[in-house]
Amino acid sequence: MRINDDLTKPVTVHSAALDWIPSPAPGVDRKMLFRIGEEKARATSIVRYAAGSAFPPHTHTGGEEFVVLDGIFQDEHGDYPAGSYIRNPPGTSHMPASAGGCSIFVRLWQFRAEDRDQTVRRPGEGRKDTPRPGAESALILFDDGREQVRLEEWRAGAAVTVDNAEGLEFLVLKGSLTVDGERLERLAWGRLPAGTSLAAEAGADGAQVWMKRGPLMHADVCAF
Repeated sequence: MRINDDLTKPVTVHSAALDWIPSPAPGVDRKMLFRIGEEKARATSIVRYAAGSAFPPHTHTGGEEFVVLDGIFQDEHGDYPAGSYIRNPPGTSHMPASAGGCSIFVRLWQFRAEDRDQTVRRPGEGRKDTPRPGAESALILFDDGREQVRLEEWRAGAAVTVDNAEGLEFLVLKGSLTVDGERLERLAWGRLPAGTSLAAEAGADGAQVWMKRGPLMHADVCAF
């Protein structure tokens, strides 16, 4: 299975328009944004857990990072409310579940082979950064010198430019953006190759944007 696998081209996906696809675990469905592989895949997805659902215990051989979009995500290590950001590096394991239901944005099998940084950021946690023009706030969730993950709040109607020397992936968490005349609502996802800047205008309610800066696929990405 190959979905949006050409990393040399810009891509945007309106995830609200995608169908939910059942996973092997009852009550767990997903919307596929990027995928190379079958059940074992390099993948970027939005995953929905029905109330009381769980995924069997498993090890993340290729690493996992995710943002909790709504509800409360749970595993044996704790409860993570909406707005939490988690990085589980290669070799970590857990049994994900949600008693009340939740949805997450998740990236799998996209870690560097030697990446062992485990990170848990609950809502509001991170390192404050100087906001770029048009932004009200910027929070760095992770930065190891090879990639950076950040959360930004953009002012209503603001024109915002994000330079992109290495590669950029973004997700609209709240509000909306307009990019090249295309309106991107909540949970719209985009990916830009190195050298293509993100030039956007925030909507009337502003926007909250999750962004990852770095190579779209690391040269030393975990091997299957």
